[in-house]
Order: sequence, then structure tokens, then C-alpha cells
Amino acid sequence: MRPRILTVDDAKTVRTIATNILAPFECDADGATNGYNALFSMERTLPNLILLDVSMPIMGGLELLEMLKSKPELRAIPVIMLPSPADHAVLPKLTALGVAGMVMKPFDAATLLKAIRTVVDLKPAKSK
Repeated sequence: MRPRILTVDDAKTVRTIATNILAPFECDADGATNGYNALFSMERTLPNLILLDVSMPIMGGLELLEMLKSKPELRAIPVIMLPSPADHAVLPKLTALGVAGMVMKPFDAATLLKAIRTVVDLKPAKSK
């Protein structure tokens, strides 16, 4: 079964970078612009990994993470946080909630891919 990775970030650039990083692999990369949209996406299919921004409108990353960790059916989904330096005050709380990792923005493709591979076994896409 192909892993599904959900990138939740209000910046289209970050969602695009994640999608491009994952393109050479057998996985489904989806995106959401905030925590509320991520929950709507998860009603259809649960992801194997969530890449989660901290500061977003409507529902931010901390609020979504707290919700995920409070629900038994969602608690086991690994989350890699994508904080920016401005989010330094919430980093201890994120860690206490049990994230699978953190990749500080701005990041490069290799750093994000390394973090993803600690959680999800990515297999190269079959050439057509």
C-alpha cells in the first residue's frame, strides 16, 4: 500500500516543495492550507504522516496537533512539525505532545526528505 503524506501549510510554496520532494517515490502527497482543511481531508483517508506548519489561519498546527493527540483513532499518526524561528515559544509544547520530528524553516529538500524517511519507508517510483 502506498503511503499517504499530508502537508498542512498555508504557504503554497511549502506544499509544492514537499510534493516535489516526494514525486520520485511511491507515495501519495496531498496538501491542506490549514488544520481545518486537514481534518476534512482525513475524513476521506488517514495519512501515514503529517507534515505540519505551526502558524496558520483558521486552525493552526498546535491546535490540530492537540486535537490529533486527544483522539485515539488519530493519535498514532506521526507528525513532523515545520516551525519557523518565530515559533520558538511553542517548541517545548510541540515536543511534549509527542511529535515524530521537527524541521525548522527554511529547510532544504535533503533535510525534509531525511526526516520523512525516519517515519515512512519510501520506495522509488517505478519507471514507466
